[in-house]
Parts: sequence; C-alpha cells; structure tokens
Amino acid sequence: MIAILGGSGLDRWPQLGRLEPKTIDTPYGPPAAPLLCGAVDGVRVGFLPRHGQDHSLPPHRINYRANVWALKAAGARAVIGVATVGSIPPHIAPGALVLPDQIVDYTHGREGTFFDGADGRVEHVEFTEPYDGALRAALREAATACGVALIDGATYAATQGPRLETRAEIDRLERDGCHLVGMTGMPEAALARELGLPYACLAVVANRAAGRGALGVLAEIEQHLAAGIAAAQRLVLAALPRIATD
Repeated sequence: MIAILGGSGLDRWPQLGRLEPKTIDTPYGPPAAPLLCGAVDGVRVGFLPRHGQDHSLPPHRINYRANVWALKAAGARAVIGVATVGSIPPHIAPGALVLPDQIVDYTHGREGTFFDGADGRVEHVEFTEPYDGALRAALREAATACGVALIDGATYAATQGPRLETRAEIDRLERDGCHLVGMTGMPEAALARELGLPYACLAVVANRAAGRGALGVLAEIEQHLAAGIAAAQRLVLAALPRIATD
C-alpha cells in the first residue's frame, strides 16, 4: 500500500475514487481520521488527512505517532506527505510544487519519537538524509512524465504553529538556510524513519512567507492554495504506479 498524508487544503480527495474507511487502533491513541483504503489504477492506496476529516486539529495537536503507526499497521510501504508551506526565497513562487531534501526542526513539546524510553530501550536512527531517495526520484520522474513543474531540492523549516511567523522569524530561518516554512514536517518525517517507512514530502507553496510578499499571507493562501493542491494531486496520481513498481 502507498500511503498519502493530506495537509491543509487536502482533507478530502474524491478523485481517488471509492475508498473504504478503516479504523486502526494504535498504542498511541486514534489517528486523526479513519484511514481510507482502496485501489487506484490497480495500486493499493491509503489516504489519511493529518488534520482530521474536518481540519479540526492544529499542527501542534496532531497525534503524529498515531498517524504514522496506523499507516505502518495497515501495510504501508511508502508514505507521501503532502504539506502546505510558505516560501522564503524569491525564486519559489506561490503555486509551486517543491520536493524538499532537508529539514530543520523548530518545533517544541511534540511527542516526537517511538523510542521514548518507556520500554527501557534507547534507539537511535540515521537521519542525515531525512527523505527517501528512491521515493523522491519516483516523484521527479512522474512530474516530468505528466508535465507538472516541480522544484527539486529545498530545506523545510518546521515551525510550531498554529500562528504564522513574524518577519524577523522568517529572516532568521533564511539565515539558517531554509527555503520553505511549514508546521507539520516534524516529527512526521522522523517517525516514519523510526518505523522504516520510506517517506517523502511534496510541498505545495501557498504563499510567500511573512515580509516576503506584497499581499498579506492569508490573502495569498486563499488565492493560490487550490491550484497548488490540484497540481499536487495530478503528480501523486501519476507517481503511484512508479512507486508501486519500485
């Protein structure tokens, strides 16, 4: 099964066709919503909106451990995390799709590991390259094949939310070498790595980050999010057969 985690603007995906809800119990409580399972062009797919079906969970309240555990328990062998982000540098415009290759974690207070010492074990995972190379390659190839523009390579800054950032905070992120800013990239990516799940982020740029655009941030999100999500959906659907084959 190829799992898709939907973010802001992608709480529902009717184009996937008829998917059956599957309730999965985890040691960490319930995931954000029932996992929707089915087949798309012969590929088994599971779709989970990370904020819940009605987008009721703010980023810092998402049960990331339950979400990722549920995907693994359901038989996922790869995870695409679709995430809505803001862009920091001028060359990444609203509406763009970006395939980040690095991440910096600025979040705090989140349950960020399955290895919390409760069972008396200490485990460390390699996280030098936080996103799976083969999965990223499949998304790149699919983008070329279906004619969807994709920016390959960027550093994602994961901030706490739910408030948006100040201009000074974005200046700091830029000095740190970040290109994108979002609120759900961590600990999701690290948890997938801990469970051995290949994971890639497909970032949908909805706005320029604070102090970087002529419009207000919320106005830009309203203007660009729908088109960006539609492009991300086309790309993911084109990538599913490639990922399944790999």
